[in-house]
Amino acid sequence: MKQIVYTASPESHQIHAWQLNDEGALTLLQVVDAPGQIQPMVVSPDKAFLYVGVRPDFRVVAYQIDAEGKIKEAGHAPLPGSPTHISTDRNGRFIFVGSYNDACVSVSPIAADGLPTAPLEVVKGLEGCHSANIDLGNNTLFVPALKQDRICLFTLGEDGKLTPHPQAEVSTTKGAGPRHMVFHLNQCYAYCVNELDSSVDVWDISASNVQKVQSLDMMPEGFSNTRWAADIHITPDGRHLYSCDRTASIITVFSINATGSALTTEGYQPTETQPRGFNIDHSGQYLVAAGQKSHHIEVYKITSDHGLLQPLARYAVGQGPMWVVIHQLG
Repeated sequence: MKQIVYTASPESHQIHAWQLNDEGALTLLQVVDAPGQIQPMVVSPDKAFLYVGVRPDFRVVAYQIDAEGKIKEAGHAPLPGSPTHISTDRNGRFIFVGSYNDACVSVSPIAADGLPTAPLEVVKGLEGCHSANIDLGNNTLFVPALKQDRICLFTLGEDGKLTPHPQAEVSTTKGAGPRHMVFHLNQCYAYCVNELDSSVDVWDISASNVQKVQSLDMMPEGFSNTRWAADIHITPDGRHLYSCDRTASIITVFSINATGSALTTEGYQPTETQPRGFNIDHSGQYLVAAGQKSHHIEVYKITSDHGLLQPLARYAVGQGPMWVVIHQLG
C-alpha cells in the first residue's frame, strides 16, 4: 500500500508531502508554498485532488495529485467566510466548508473537471461552526455549532441544497462545545469530540431520532487545567477511536465495542506540543500527529488489541502544523 501524508503549516504557508512506507517511516516528497494560511484539507473521493481552505483571502484551492502523490495547484474558488473545516460528500460532487468565525456552513459544487466552484448555498447562524460531516450514507450532514452546544442536521439534496432534517438539531451538554465528528463503519453510530470540556459523545444515528447514548471524559484523572480538545479519528476497522487535547498535549485511546455503541478508555499517549490535528493511515496501523507549537509531526504504530500507541519517529515540518491528511495512491 502506497500512502502520502500531507501536512498543512499555516504560519509558514506550506504544505509538506511525505511518503509513508510499510514500516511507518516518512520520506519527504515535496514542499509546496501555498497562497496564504492553509488550514483544513481533504482528498477528493476519486483521489485526484487535494482541496485546501486558505486565509485571509477566503477560498478553497484545488491541487491536482499526480501518480507519485506530488501536488500542483489547479484552480480555486471563493468562500463566504474563513475556512475552519473542509470535507466533501461521498460521491465527490460537493465541498462543505464550516466557518467558525463567520458562523456558517457552505456548499460548493465540484465541476466535471474536479475543480471547485462558487458556493451555491450558505447556511448562517451557526455560532462557532467547527465542522461539516456527511454520514456514510451520503444523506445527512452533521454540523456542530460549538458556541451553541448543538449539532445541526441537514438533508443533502441531489442538487447540493441543504434542508433541515426532520430532527433539525441535537443538544450537547451545556458548555461542552461540539467540534469534530467521525462515523462508525456500520453506519449506526457517530462520535463527537467536545472542545470545551474535553469529552467524547457517542450518538446513535441508526433511527430517525438521533440520541446520545454515552459521554466520556477524555482527560486523565486529576487533570485540573483548561480543557481544549481538538480532533477525533477512528480506525478503518472501527475497533479504536482517538481524540487529542491541546493543553495536555495528549492523545486519548479508546476501544469501541462490537456494535459501535460504547467506548472504553484504554490509555493516554503524550504527543507533540499542542496537537491541533492528527490522522490514521488507511491500513489502520499508523497514527500521525501534528504539534502546532513544536513544529513537528510524530508517527506512532497502533499496537495490541487495546489500540495503544508506540512512538516511531518525529519529523520537522513547517511552522504551526495543524492539519494532517493521509492519501492512498491508486
